[in-house]
Amino acid sequence: MSNIVPVSCGDTRACNGRFEQTQWTIILRARSEGADGAREAMDRFAGAYWQPLYQFIRREGYGPQDAEDLTQGFYQHLLQKQLLNGVGERAGRFRNYLLTCLKHFLSDERDRAEALKRGGGKIIFSRDALEAEEREAVEPSDCLTPDQIFERRWAQAILLRGHEALREKYVARGKGALFQALQNLTLGGRTEASYAEIARQHGMTEQGVKSAANQLRQQFFKVVRREIERTVNDPRETDDEIRYLISVLAR
Repeated sequence: MSNIVPVSCGDTRACNGRFEQTQWTIILRARSEGADGAREAMDRFAGAYWQPLYQFIRREGYGPQDAEDLTQGFYQHLLQKQLLNGVGERAGRFRNYLLTCLKHFLSDERDRAEALKRGGGKIIFSRDALEAEEREAVEPSDCLTPDQIFERRWAQAILLRGHEALREKYVARGKGALFQALQNLTLGGRTEASYAEIARQHGMTEQGVKSAANQLRQQFFKVVRREIERTVNDPRETDDEIRYLISVLAR
């Protein structure tokens, strides 16, 4: 993952005098195409939310290549139409705002495609036309709706971003190998080796490994909480968003 783009401390979200990069900040910078670092900011924004958007579009019945093109086109649409202007003043969750924008974008794309179809142009890729293996990829056995697919991918993306952020912290402290051994715990799994084996490998006591595992879980929760807080406009919405995303993953 690329380094966070430095941003001035003009925002109210600061911690110990050091500006903490937020998703809102990335968005606000990305909306100003001519601003310094805006391209990098948009790249980070695009990387963070590519999968939820792409999977939503796939679920809507588009083939892989068309979905990739539409996802890329959507980011260009956000900038060209300046849809990110004023996003910081909007109430609610960025997840909902982004999905609403995407739905409007796809609706416009369908209208254009229909016009091309009437004129002999390219026809939209229909879900009914998908090959069996493609249908399986787009339509999982639990039959989630496109909105539910988007929300599940969003929740998974938040967890993975938290996982990566925590890994970077451990690496910076020279504890990358320990994180590697315990990393499955962050996503609710089990370590591949026993605590006793990890203790031998890292010159620790078994109790020390247990303490490290508990600390990792606690830190992971804090990191994920911060990631979620960065996608809401009001910090007071964070707990509700956490509960909602947990319910999404439990479906």
